[in-house]
Amino acid sequence: MPTKKKIRLLFNLPESFYTDPLFKSHFQRLARLAVIRRRSWKTPEEIEDDLIWSDAVIMWWYPTLHDELLAKAKRLQFIGHINNIRTMAEAELRRGLAVSEARRGYSPAVAEMALALMLDGLRQVSRHHIAMRQGPESWCQYPHERQLAGRSVGIVGFGGIGQRLSELLAPFQCTVRTFDPFLPEPVAAKFGARMVPLMELIKKSEVVVLCAANSREAAHLMGRKQIAALQKHAVLVNVGRSMLIDMPALAERLKHDDLIAMLDVFDKEPLEEDSLFRTLPNTYLTPHRAGGIPESYARILTMLADDCEAWANGKARKYALTENDLTSIAG
Repeated sequence: MPTKKKIRLLFNLPESFYTDPLFKSHFQRLARLAVIRRRSWKTPEEIEDDLIWSDAVIMWWYPTLHDELLAKAKRLQFIGHINNIRTMAEAELRRGLAVSEARRGYSPAVAEMALALMLDGLRQVSRHHIAMRQGPESWCQYPHERQLAGRSVGIVGFGGIGQRLSELLAPFQCTVRTFDPFLPEPVAAKFGARMVPLMELIKKSEVVVLCAANSREAAHLMGRKQIAALQKHAVLVNVGRSMLIDMPALAERLKHDDLIAMLDVFDKEPLEEDSLFRTLPNTYLTPHRAGGIPESYARILTMLADDCEAWANGKARKYALTENDLTSIAG
């Protein structure tokens, strides 16, 4: 849509985005091509008037823009999402909107967190820390404490996170297997991984990392059967979504103390105070912190700004969402 007149651009993001100096340049950049409104609406009713005003929107996945609301937004042509949900993405594409989505901007940070949790689980760093805080600590080796170098690693889901993690693992000379039914085999080979069936990956991996897309099709990829097949004293890392795992079945396996779990995500967040996972000594928890750090959001805003500029200038968008991408989106 080539144009010399400034477009109308609505940002609908948490207030902190507008006050953090890290993001100032992103708003300044887009102010050169747009008249900008900054809002933090949480409901469809709140956003309606601003949506009707807008040619373009940059937002999270909320509030939900349903068909009726989108039909009122006659000017709207471009939407850039930090994250999206499938029902809203379908509605936006039905309207013929140019939709971009930048969740891959989380991938570098999530991959780093996965590596950190792998090392923590294998070397028992958190366990040592807790013991030295509480005392008395053991100055001898814990059972099953081992290094990462040379280990067999399985990565479930080989999108942006899995690919970056494979790159980070290169110096450790691990044997990397991956399961991803949507991935062309040459892509896995490019990153030094071998594609295998899920059960083969589970049975042959000393460390299993879950980073598959948060989609309906991926629900309980790690079910009771798969959890039972994990090697004794394997390290299971989940930096994807809790829906990838049958969490009650995982809790049962963990009670046997022959598995180490490193969990960043849970069925209910915040995690209940009385959750069994808080009490299991072979389970280490972080409060969904893998991706949501400032560098991730700066990267994501850059991606969406790139696509907004490309759309405004009639050029191809790098992060365009298409119908082929819908299976990788939850909701």
